[in-house]
Amino acid sequence: MNVKPLGDKILVERLEAQEKTKGGIVLPDSAKEKPREGRVMEIGEGRLLDDGTRAKVQVKKNDRIIFASYAGTEVKLDGKDYLLMPEEDVLAIVE
Repeated sequence: MNVKPLGDKILVERLEAQEKTKGGIVLPDSAKEKPREGRVMEIGEGRLLDDGTRAKVQVKKNDRIIFASYAGTEVKLDGKDYLLMPEEDVLAIVE
């Protein structure tokens, strides 16, 4: 895969949805929520500022992140589904 996001965009691979509830109930595919966690696969150079410099991107490759529910645009690359989203849609980095 050779994809380089532009500006402050990042390419994210969603983590798998949970198969069971905390109570042990197995969820069918139709009842699963799309996960709001993912792994950063690629990052852009950062947002272009008014003075011509670029703001540093706060996430880095392979970070595990939590993002907004309806964040990004779904893209399919090499048969896999990814999200392409602006960095501002990232809510937290999981450590």
